[in-house]
Amino acid sequence: MYTQQDLELLHEKGISQDQIDTQLNYFVKGFPYLSLIAPASVGRGIMKVGEKEEKEYHDAWQNFLNSGKKVTKFVPASGAASRMFKDLFAFLTADYDVPATPFEKAFFGGIQQFAFFGPLDEACKNLFGKDVEALCQEGRYKEVVSALLDAGGMDYGNLPKGLLLFHKYPEGNRTPVGEHLTEGTYYARNKAGEVDVHFTVSPEHKEMFELLVAARKLSYEFKLGAVFSVSYSIQKPSTDTIAVDMHNEPFRNEDGSLLFRPAGHGALIENLNDIDSDVIFIKNIDNVIPDRLKEDEARYKKLLAGVLVTMQQRTHAYLDRLESEDAAADELAEMLAFTENELQISHPGEFASEEELKKYLKRKLDRPFRVCGMVKNQGEPGGGPFIAVNPDGTASLQILESSQIDKNDPAAMEAFRNGSHFNPVDVVCGVKCNHGNKYNLTKFVDRNTGFISYKSKNGKELKALELPGLWNGAMSNWNTIFVEVPVSTFNPVKTVNDLLRPEHQ
Repeated sequence: MYTQQDLELLHEKGISQDQIDTQLNYFVKGFPYLSLIAPASVGRGIMKVGEKEEKEYHDAWQNFLNSGKKVTKFVPASGAASRMFKDLFAFLTADYDVPATPFEKAFFGGIQQFAFFGPLDEACKNLFGKDVEALCQEGRYKEVVSALLDAGGMDYGNLPKGLLLFHKYPEGNRTPVGEHLTEGTYYARNKAGEVDVHFTVSPEHKEMFELLVAARKLSYEFKLGAVFSVSYSIQKPSTDTIAVDMHNEPFRNEDGSLLFRPAGHGALIENLNDIDSDVIFIKNIDNVIPDRLKEDEARYKKLLAGVLVTMQQRTHAYLDRLESEDAAADELAEMLAFTENELQISHPGEFASEEELKKYLKRKLDRPFRVCGMVKNQGEPGGGPFIAVNPDGTASLQILESSQIDKNDPAAMEAFRNGSHFNPVDVVCGVKCNHGNKYNLTKFVDRNTGFISYKSKNGKELKALELPGLWNGAMSNWNTIFVEVPVSTFNPVKTVNDLLRPEHQ
């Protein structure tokens, strides 16, 4: 089945034949759907924290920062910005030259409000000898768009979001990279003033990120009184997955070679696993705000982190008692109540013996820990918080996407539609055990939570395999707590016109 060329490619990528066989089997059999019990809600799986408790959690986090433990801000930043401009790309190929759709009219109506307007004005002058205003007055709107998107101009259609100018400042406009560095000083700066930030980037853009940070780092450190440690990683080639044709046979390129594709953000569990820190914040590259709003946002980041270290300390204390082998029956009952009431893990039956209960508690407590902010559902697309059945028969809190739900199961679909909250990707992770050793995060992935998507290559249809999402199946076997946070903490930029919203001005 595999040619010598295939075997050489597998060796180059670090992928085994067994991995390929497993992936091909998923295309044939598909992935099992998850069984839902109910949407998570306030009072049933989502914490709502009062002011007094919030202060206690803030204090707990500050004490942790002062303790010398390492904290990292992890930012998936490899996504291209092309989808952000899809409406403008459509305008370039439209059979009309003057903005006609509401999106096009809003873009040109607010064009001077964009942080990238100054460089765009210069690009238009260099390319066409006239500024943006003059070109628009002459009806040459498409030339303005091409100056923004094309390689001969600003090339925004091909760059990653992290390198685009998002927000205006008197001292110089700022990209999401700059905003994430600045934001880190609000809640992830340790006692020595150090802020550790890690970006996952595309190989072709890594040098551009490095150059941008090198150019800005000193001025940010001087202004913010911080010392930044910035690192980068790329999605590992060994996490790429094989593509197949519509008959589930390996898809081959025109030269006969196998086609592999990046397997989605779930592949980044490998990158996350390489971060040697005690606590790791995860937040998407495009969910950033100007400085005037950062204090309020940081309040909730500290809350999530305080909940994490508080609950993890309790968990570690319980594990220490279990390992001492002299935990009393009332202590075991307390631990079981903690798993049920605080971690929302339910066990379907009775325990045959005290020894069986101890093994169960050890298995459930000795895992990575995450606290996830959840926002009230306002019709945003994406996954949300649910209580779902696990492969071992227990039920626990999970972040689920619609692709994991059986569309032919009316009860499951109703439960999914009735979710009161959605996932803004606001996660704080505790990744070390009670002995201070780093967990191997790849051992806590539910491999059966990937999904199959449909793509095309050179005009031919194909199927692609997406690995379990980073905050979905890749963290399926983590201990999880959901905390309600306000919608003001969620400000993604999915289209260029989102930058015209008040929170980005």
